[in-house]
Amino acid sequence: MKRIARTSKQHGQGMTEYIIIVALIAVAAIAVYQLFGATVRNQTAGVAMEVAGANGQPAIDKAKAAATKAASVASDAEKNSLSTYGNQAEAGKQ
Repeated sequence: MKRIARTSKQHGQGMTEYIIIVALIAVAAIAVYQLFGATVRNQTAGVAMEVAGANGQPAIDKAKAAATKAASVASDAEKNSLSTYGNQAEAGKQ
């Protein structure tokens, strides 16, 4: 009887560790998307326009501008802290 309880507890511990890892990955993905979101959206729009046969160059140019802006914000050490996290959402926007 004790053996069953012990394995059940170990399975719960493994699941908890898995949930923590997934949560950390999700938080990291959200932060990256906030910083580079405009770049990804504009690149996707450019590719979609090119596939549809239209000129996607304006959207690609917007993606380049957003990537440059996001890279400059990411490299500024004074702006990258938990106290300014809410303001970084504006960094990737145009």
